[in-house]
Amino acid sequence: MQQTLGVPSIEANPASVRQLTVDEASEGQRLDNFLLKMLKGVPKSHVYRVIRSGEVRVNRGRAQVDTRLALGDTIRVPPVRVAERALAALDGQGAGSATGTADRPRATPPREFPVIFEDDALLVIDKPAGVAVHGGSGVSFGVIEQLRQARPEARFLELVHRLDKETSGLLIIARKRSALTVLQERLRDHRGVHALRKTYQALVWGEWPAALKVIDSSLHKGVDAAGERHVRVVAADHADARRAITLVKVSARFHNATLLDVNLKTGRTHQIRVHLAHAGHCIVGDPKYGDFASNKALARGETLPAQRFERMFLHAGGLDFTHPLSGEPLTLRAPLPSECRALLAALPPP
Repeated sequence: MQQTLGVPSIEANPASVRQLTVDEASEGQRLDNFLLKMLKGVPKSHVYRVIRSGEVRVNRGRAQVDTRLALGDTIRVPPVRVAERALAALDGQGAGSATGTADRPRATPPREFPVIFEDDALLVIDKPAGVAVHGGSGVSFGVIEQLRQARPEARFLELVHRLDKETSGLLIIARKRSALTVLQERLRDHRGVHALRKTYQALVWGEWPAALKVIDSSLHKGVDAAGERHVRVVAADHADARRAITLVKVSARFHNATLLDVNLKTGRTHQIRVHLAHAGHCIVGDPKYGDFASNKALARGETLPAQRFERMFLHAGGLDFTHPLSGEPLTLRAPLPSECRALLAALPPP
């Protein structure tokens, strides 16, 4: 049985072998990544085992886990069993859906977000705070699943980068795999002439030192006592240290608070939040690395009686980069959300 990158009812007929054909949405993707997305519910170790054993074939020949798929390639998928919940999403979907509808549960509500830029290769939106960029870790769905639901005709929608759930602002989504590949390479090369420049606005507690403009502190990603992801600053010679560089500029000063413009030279998990907190000035409203007593007082209206603030004040307000396909320079901006502007207006002067 052959089809274009869909997975029929595998559980109903576990002995069947499937023949899938690569379309534009999956062109250029690694074989392992393609199968991991297609076979949701199948253990990762099993997917790698069937590839390495030769049970998965590309154009009738053995393939490696890192084999790049080309348009029109035929992939033999051996009999596998998937979880019933994953099967419901995968059943009868096409290849464009391998990166789209197959990843979202049926209950995902469609949602569009404010569009800052859009063409046939890219979509840049202004993500609100409190919305995850994708499902997982206890979140049923996020921006990407909701966009796929709202745009069922889209053959390809993939996140180029990520923002924390609590962070608002500019988020890039690729509409073509070629655009995704180029931009992700640029994100890894922060010194290249086409490097993608991100600018954030962060309000921190206290008076930020004017002389502190560069934070060059290595980070280590682990888990805390509750099993939640947690990042901390470590010595540069730590076995798992990853160098992280953050550039900071004072934008405005208030009584017991400072508004900062922040640029990233590296893109580590929670980098801005951890670096600013390690410098002694955590972000206002940060639920993980913040000043919890101050955050609670602000949310209850105790700090500013006329103004409550119940989110983290970190906003991805600027993107400067070269279009991955046309070469056009792009300068994109998203203004501070209304609740952030209202808080700044309510803060007393220094």
